[in-house]
Amino acid sequence: MPNLQAIQRKGHHGLVNAVVPSYNNPNSMAIVTGVPPAINGMAGNYYYDMDKNEEIMMNDPSFLRAPTILEKFSADGHTVAAVITKDKLRTMLGNGLDHGICFSGERAQDANVEENGMANVCGLVSRDTPGIYDPEASVFCIEAGVCLLTKHTIQLMYLTTTDYVQHKYEPGASEANRFYARLDHFVGALDSLDLLLGITEDHGMNAKVKADGSPKVEFIEDLLIDKGIIDARVILPIADPYVVHHGSLGSYATVYLFESQISLATEVLRKVDGVELVLTRAEAVARFELPANRVGDLVVLSDQDTVQGHISAWHDLSERCPPVCLSLRKGERRPLVIRVGAQVRF
Repeated sequence: MPNLQAIQRKGHHGLVNAVVPSYNNPNSMAIVTGVPPAINGMAGNYYYDMDKNEEIMMNDPSFLRAPTILEKFSADGHTVAAVITKDKLRTMLGNGLDHGICFSGERAQDANVEENGMANVCGLVSRDTPGIYDPEASVFCIEAGVCLLTKHTIQLMYLTTTDYVQHKYEPGASEANRFYARLDHFVGALDSLDLLLGITEDHGMNAKVKADGSPKVEFIEDLLIDKGIIDARVILPIADPYVVHHGSLGSYATVYLFESQISLATEVLRKVDGVELVLTRAEAVARFELPANRVGDLVVLSDQDTVQGHISAWHDLSERCPPVCLSLRKGERRPLVIRVGAQVRF
């Protein structure tokens, strides 16, 4: 990726903290709101509403508790655009952009002026939108951003890609290298424009497999049932519609229990090989700046090599992308690159 390396050399690069849980929605919304989950409310892709007794996907602006930077810029009269690869984030990132542009690559062919601020996105990019499980899906996002900046007056833009390739292919694999080369081409195109450019990932990635290539997974609810705790509700906030990426397996789980079961469940889970940390709600809220009413009685984090599941029968891993699954580590940090020296006008 020579263009990215050039940006690193002439700008600044280092590490910044990711939020916990370290998934797409929480970190994307932390980036665009500038505040942690305790303030913006995004404690995962998915949560359990205790009042409604319902498990809910958080893909609607009604779940946000803080305005986005995009929304504030738009309200102040600046021209704002957001291009999202997965459609699940579009309504939240586009919230309040009454006069802005916001569309997803996944549904670019359906974009219209009333809902997205523009039509004929495929015409803008001069090609059809790729499928969501095509490596070109992320490339299309960055390419669309370049086209918008060169053909429209945009003062603030947010581009967010998908991590399908990173789940499916190991670093250095030929497929991964081809993808990064394509991405780097359009990163270079962005860098050639008169703008301030910031690049960051929203979470990290680690292999989570045994020697035979099968997932190294601990099914939390099965473990609790085996010890007589049959009423526990385990929530995996990684759950979203894109299960080919990760099979709904992640390194962060939250568990709802009767108060009388909390002590025993904590003892059971702390003895599980691969479980790195078990916290009470109060401990997790304080440590990771989480919203208390979107967190269970316990928060369970696994180690670098392990993922957690619901019960074994709940997960369909037949289409899981080998050999890597989503990772979360305590204090995980993500790369940040900022290009400086350009003139930026607002």
